[in-house]
Amino acid sequence: MKTLRGDLKSPLFVYSNRSETPMYLHDAIKAKADSLLENPAHFVVDVVLSVKPGSKRILVLVDGDSGISIDDCAALSRSLSEALDADDTWDDAYTLEVSTPGVDQPLKLTRQYAKNIGRAVKITLRDKTMVAGTLAAVHATTVVVTPAPRKDKKKTSEEEPVTLSFDQIEKTVVQISFK
Repeated sequence: MKTLRGDLKSPLFVYSNRSETPMYLHDAIKAKADSLLENPAHFVVDVVLSVKPGSKRILVLVDGDSGISIDDCAALSRSLSEALDADDTWDDAYTLEVSTPGVDQPLKLTRQYAKNIGRAVKITLRDKTMVAGTLAAVHATTVVVTPAPRKDKKKTSEEEPVTLSFDQIEKTVVQISFK
């Protein structure tokens, strides 16, 4: 190591992962997007920041208790872009995308669980076990799932509803049926 001043030493190189962005920036953009949503039934699900050399991208995922329209996404995109430009939250050029989570995206918020009551879900628990069934109820700290009937060769068995704490859940994905 080189000596800089007195007994201060510096390594020959410094590792910097520029793809990581500070959490405060994520939180600031999420709070700004939340404040700009005009309909109280709409909410921000997540903000994904991607910083690569020559490319900065902000993806804001929004949803609504009864869904959200493309016009609502466009309105949020315009107002959020103006707000970010005005307060210098992001100091360089960036690409802003406002979208709804895709059907393959896991549920993240209690409000998302609530809007999907009655739908088929596949839940992966932290211990890696799987629970598949119909989302029956959502409470402050738990969800209730009615497991899908198992078909044995001789009979179809119905299982009792399962109550799972959000702390047990690693991810929940709504299953799409094309029946």
